[in-house]
Order: sequence, then C-alpha cells, then structure tokens
Amino acid sequence: MAELRRLLEDAGHESVTTYIASGNVLLRSPASRKEIAASLEQTIASAFGVTTVAIMRTPGELDRVVAAHPFGKDTSTSFVTFLAQKPRDAGALVELVAPPEEVAVDGTHVYTRYPAGYRNARVTAALIERKLGVPGTARNWRTVAKLAELAR
Repeated sequence: MAELRRLLEDAGHESVTTYIASGNVLLRSPASRKEIAASLEQTIASAFGVTTVAIMRTPGELDRVVAAHPFGKDTSTSFVTFLAQKPRDAGALVELVAPPEEVAVDGTHVYTRYPAGYRNARVTAALIERKLGVPGTARNWRTVAKLAELAR
C-alpha cells in the first residue's frame, strides 16, 4: 500500500491515504471522476500487472451508504458491495437469497447480512458481480464505516 500511495502521489493526486491492505484509497484530485478512475486503473496495471476497475465514492456518498444501512442497528455481520454502475436488473439477486442471509440493493450498492458468517455465504461478492453483470468490490461494515469517517 505504501508503493501504491507513492505512485498515486507521483500521478498528481493529493492527500493520498490508504486504509488496510485491500485497495482502499482516499485522495483528492482536481480531475473528473472518470479521469481519476482511468488514472488509478492505469497506474495499478502498469505498476502491479493487475487489471482492475476503480470504484469510487465521494465522502458524501459514503455517508449516505452508512446512513442507508437497511438491517437495523447491528452491523456486525453486514457487508456492502460497491458496484461500478447501477445494474439493469437488481431483482436478479432475489431468487438467490436464502435465510438467514439478507440482501438489499440500493442503486449502486448491495447491502448483505450474513448472520451465520461469510465463510459459508451463498450470496458472495463474486456471485453478486456475476448475477448483476456489473463489476463490484465488497467491504465489511467496519471498513465501510471507517472509510466514511476518514473521507470526512
């Protein structure tokens, strides 16, 4: 993550901060969202040989994700899959959900709750991406809340 931070600073991004070793980057840039995404994707591909889709959220968007948590106050088993774009058929996930898991789609965010743990989950981030046909990246609730706090 230190190398990624340095590369992004060298690419002209400001206030670059990373959070845990899973690709979470906070930064400031005068560029457009589309330009920032292209820069991030190109930098990561060139430096690390990894093709990825940069999925970005503003501080306000992260705050709205936190505020919209649909499963009550207990967030200990909640995750959010951040999607690169709004899926055409969000209902495609409904048939896959089996209690005790819960899923709620809100625009470009898929909230999941795994009361029995993620290890044996049926509706995983990979399945969400495949079923919706949209790239995404999942984060546990603790990470989502911390990113929202850091972004402020």
